[in-house]
Order: sequence, then structure tokens, then C-alpha cells
Amino acid sequence: MGSTVSTQVQKRKALSTEKKVLCDLNQSSGCDFPGCDYCPPDRKAWMAGLGAEKLHINKIVWPGTHDSATNKIGIPFVSRPFAQCQSLSIYRQLVLGTRVLDVRVQEDRKICHGILVTYGIDVVIQDIKKFLSETEKEIVILEIRTEFGHQDPPDFDKYLVDQLGEFLIHQDDHVFGKTVEELLPRRIICIWKPRKSPHPKAGDPLWSAVYLTDNWIDTDLPSTKFDSNMKHLSEQPPALSRNYFYRVENTVTPKADNPILCVKPVTGRIHGYSRLFISQCFAKGCVDRLQVLSTDFIDKDFVDACVGLTHARIEGKA
Repeated sequence: MGSTVSTQVQKRKALSTEKKVLCDLNQSSGCDFPGCDYCPPDRKAWMAGLGAEKLHINKIVWPGTHDSATNKIGIPFVSRPFAQCQSLSIYRQLVLGTRVLDVRVQEDRKICHGILVTYGIDVVIQDIKKFLSETEKEIVILEIRTEFGHQDPPDFDKYLVDQLGEFLIHQDDHVFGKTVEELLPRRIICIWKPRKSPHPKAGDPLWSAVYLTDNWIDTDLPSTKFDSNMKHLSEQPPALSRNYFYRVENTVTPKADNPILCVKPVTGRIHGYSRLFISQCFAKGCVDRLQVLSTDFIDKDFVDACVGLTHARIEGKA
């Protein structure tokens, strides 16, 4: 019992220290950067608003969501707080400005987060199609993976192509250097990450796992995650010279040995520092590597930060 108490005391001290580190950095360095004051007039159609004819895929800072389809996962007030990473539906996220979706499935095509389950993948597909029908020049990156510990849904690649075929941008390295306008009327880059099934190949309607990578670490300590994100981002080639998407996740994760296990208060430790992260990318000379930035419980400010930096890039200010 004594060692358990001592361990918890040390954890609380470490957490308190890490919170202070980010708070102090925010106060001393600020979170201003080129484009930080830009607010898109229409978040639902912000790509069109920036000019699809001059917006290159590899210049976009893509606002993404982590565990995107968990708004109704589990049982409300019982198991949901332990697995819910977004409060908005897929459709509402897209309307808000989200352009990268992270969806986890199990063998029966239902969305899951660990052992908890929610609605089927059809709900996600319907929401995406609804959004695309209401916009004209928005590109969406849809990452679908089989959740760890689960089996691939049978023939899932065929299902995705059947459901999304008319919108799919086929796997092609040349896509990264093209503008949004050049890719239209196709609107979805769908990255399928099975655990055991064959992976998509060059020219296929779906994209393979190597086209969206990250360096996710399992921690509930915000400064540790912030520093890890910065380190791994700085090790990437500039976005203009690589043919894959690199994601930074502005999230931290509840740990089983910590008294606080609900997602929202834990991830809230880092949630408000997305603008600080961007400003520090400028300070450390690696902002040209930033491409996909994802978060839990996405909000307008997060979207505006990503769109603002994108606007600065196409204006030649970043």
C-alpha cells in the first residue's frame, strides 16, 4: 500500500511540473505565428475559400480528429467517458472544418475504441457523403484501420470502393504536388490500414498505410507528449519534399495506473496548446514539416489555427 501511495504522489508531482512547463512556455513565448489571426469566413468550405486553384495538397495544414467516430460510443455516463474522444458527429466535424478522420473498425464493420463499440461504418459513410453533397471543393482524408486486437472486416476494401468509388482519389505519389482544383471532382483520399488483409497498391482506389504516418506515444503527461511531437516532427523531411502525410496528435492518453481515467480531463492537459505548438515549430525551424495536426474534441479555435497557417503558406508568409 505504501509503495502505491508513493507512486501516485510522484505521478501527481510529475503531472503538476509538466503542466507548469507548458503554461510557462505559453506565457513566455506566446502563440503568435504568421496566419494566427486569420479566421475563415466559412469553415464548412474553407478550402474553397482559400482558392482551390492555388491550394496544393502538400501546403495544407490539415485539421484532424483522433478517434473520430466515438461521439456515441459506449453507455452514456457509464463507459462513454472512458472512450469518447469527440462529442460531434462525423458530419458536424466536417462542417466545423475537420479534414482528416481517424476511424477504427472491428470485424463486424462497427466502430470501436478498444473493447467499446458504437454505430456501424455506414453511419460514417453517410455523414461524409452528406457533407460532400453540400460542398464542392473540400478534400477529405479518411483513414480507416482495424482496431488493435480485432480482426479485419471481410472484403472491407471492396465495401469501401463500392460505397465511395465516385469520390476516391486513387493512390498516386503525384497527388501531393497537385492543387485541390486539379483533383476534382474526386474528393476523398481513403487510407485503409488492415491488420492482416492485403494492403492497397499503387494505382488502387484506396491508399496504403505508409501514406499516413505518425509517432504516437502512450503518455498522459502533456509536456512529454509536446516535446515528443516536436522531436519527431523535426526529424521529418519538409512537407513539400515528401510523398506521404505526417500526423502530429495534440493529445494525451489516460493511463490505467492513474486515478483519472476519463478521456476529456486527461486530454485537456494539452488540448489548449495547439497554437503554442505551431508557434514553437516556427521558433525551432520545423514549421515546414507540419502537415496533419489532430486533436480530441475538436473546436473552432483548433481549425482556425490550422487554416490560418495554411493561408499564410499560400500567401508566401510561412
